[in-house]
Amino acid sequence: MLTFTLAVFLLIVTPGPGVLSLAGVGAAFGWNRGLRYMMGLWLGTNLVSLAVITGVAAVILADPIIRTILLIASAAYLGYLALRIAFAGAKIAFMHMEAPGFATGVMLQLINPKAYAVNTTLFSSFAFYPESYAVETGIKLVITNIIWLMLHALWLAAGVKVNSLNLHPRTQRIINLGMAACLMGVVGLSLWSLFR
Repeated sequence: MLTFTLAVFLLIVTPGPGVLSLAGVGAAFGWNRGLRYMMGLWLGTNLVSLAVITGVAAVILADPIIRTILLIASAAYLGYLALRIAFAGAKIAFMHMEAPGFATGVMLQLINPKAYAVNTTLFSSFAFYPESYAVETGIKLVITNIIWLMLHALWLAAGVKVNSLNLHPRTQRIINLGMAACLMGVVGLSLWSLFR
């Protein structure tokens, strides 16, 4: 179980579209709107978890046409976000957008390739309770959700803190380019997996 917990921590703490956008929402709109967006991300993540656990994701993603359409839609959306961030100038990019809400958070996770990869890894590996798959899955869900909520709250807090620092325009530009590069990295990996 300790190995599983460490894997959850490492897989969730790494920047992906969810945490990057959450930090941006925190920087631009503060705690209240950030928490609404975070709860949407949380529900979306748990819907992806359930799809992976029940095998629905495997059935849907087994069809190469559906898998390709979802991957292209995901890459296009993340690429759009990356471009908006990169060309936002000297202000934190999300400050120029309408506040993403609960539904936006849910939808982002449903097309987020990292959410599927992380959940597939976590729920198909790290067996620690062979007596009952149901009990093991329940424990994994609890551990995953506790760590997910704590780490995402920290990312949101970091975003809120960035906004309160009143950073120099050059620093804000560097943050935008870094966030855009991370998102484009996710897009690149997604597209690479499509053509390999």
